[in-house]
Amino acid sequence: MYKIQTLDRISAVGLDNFPRDDYEIASEIMKPDAILVRSHDMLSMELDPTVKAVARAGAGVNNIPVKELAQKGVVVFNTPGANANAVKELVILGLLMASRPVIAANHWVNTLSGKGAEIAPLAEKGKKNYIGQEIKGKTLGVIGLGAIGAMVANTAIELGMNVIGYDPFLSVDAAWSLKSEVKHAETLDTLFAKADYITVHVPETPDTKGLICASTIKTMKDGVRIINIARGGLVNNEDVLAALNSGKISCMVTDFAAEELLNNDKVICMPHLGASTPEAEDNCAVMAVKQLRDFLETGAIKNSVNYPKCKMDTEIPAGGTRLCISHKNIPNMIAQFTSVLGGAKLNIGGMVDQNRGDIAYCMIDVDSKVEQSTIDELSKTEGVINVRPIYA
Repeated sequence: MYKIQTLDRISAVGLDNFPRDDYEIASEIMKPDAILVRSHDMLSMELDPTVKAVARAGAGVNNIPVKELAQKGVVVFNTPGANANAVKELVILGLLMASRPVIAANHWVNTLSGKGAEIAPLAEKGKKNYIGQEIKGKTLGVIGLGAIGAMVANTAIELGMNVIGYDPFLSVDAAWSLKSEVKHAETLDTLFAKADYITVHVPETPDTKGLICASTIKTMKDGVRIINIARGGLVNNEDVLAALNSGKISCMVTDFAAEELLNNDKVICMPHLGASTPEAEDNCAVMAVKQLRDFLETGAIKNSVNYPKCKMDTEIPAGGTRLCISHKNIPNMIAQFTSVLGGAKLNIGGMVDQNRGDIAYCMIDVDSKVEQSTIDELSKTEGVINVRPIYA
C-alpha cells in the first residue's frame, strides 16, 4: 500500500487515477511515500525519510527545495504543458486587452448609470476616447517556445499576426509543433527591434530575472506592448513604469500584482489567473498522479526537475526485483553495483543509467528477489544516495 500526502486541494479528477486498493491518500498521513502539492510552501518543511517523490500539479517549483531534495534522493516532478491551453488563452486575452481599452471603457460606461435615455447617445459620443488597434498584421515576439509559447505563437498566426520566436533551447518536439509561418530570431535584440507586442514564456532563473529591463527596453520599438503571464521576476517593474511614463511602452499586461503596478492606467494587473481554470487543474493533477504512479510502481522518471529522464523498456521480471539507485554522477559506480550483485550470485537481466549534472539514476532488473543484506551493501557504496527495490 502506497501512502500519498496532499498538501493542497488536488483535483478529484486526478486523485481518481490512484487505484484505492493500492493507495491511501490524505492531507494528514504518517510516513508518506510521496507528496502531491500545488502552491504549499515546502521550503522549510522537514520531510519524513519515507518520502521518495514530490509531484507539483503545475509547472513552477519555486515553492519546493528542488536541489536539497535531489541530494536526499527525492525525485521532484512537475507537469509541463498540462495547463498550457489555459495560459495560452489568457495570453491571447492579454493581447486583446493591450490593444483595445475595454476595461477603461467599461468603467466609464458604468458612470452613466441613472441617465436613462441619455445613456445611448452619451456612450456613442464618448467612444472616441477609447479607440484601440487591431492585432491583425502586427508582429508578436514570443520569448520561449515551450508548450505554452508554441501554442501562443500558433494561435497568433491564426489570428493574422506576424510572429517571431526566440528560444536558444528549442526542443525537437516544440519545433515540430510550431507552424511554419513562425519566424525564428537569432538573438533577443532582433526580436525586440521588430515586435509590436512581446510575450515572455521562460522560467525565472538567475539568467532570465529582469529580462525586461531598461537596457532591453531601449532596443524595443516605440509603443511596444508587453504581456507577462509567466513569472513576475522576468520584468523589472520600475524600468517598465519609467518606459510607460515616457511612452516607450504603451501598455503592460501582467499576471503578477505588485504595489507599484496598481492604479496605473497603462497597466492591466491580474491576480495570477494563468492556470485558474478547472480544466487546467484537472489536467495538472492527472499528469502528476500518472508520473507518481509510474515512479512508485516501475521506477520510471519523466518530467522531473532534479533527476534525469529514465525508464526501462521491459517489465520487472516475474519473481524478480527492480533496483532503483540514486547516486552521484562519478566514475566507477556501475562497476561497483555489478560487483555487489555478482558477489550475491544475482543475474542482471537489464540495466539503464542516466545522469543530470552531478546526479544520476540507475535501474537494474534482477531475475530473483534481492535480499535486504544486498540492498544494504549497495546503499553503503560511496556515492550512493539511496536504493529502492521494487518487487514483482
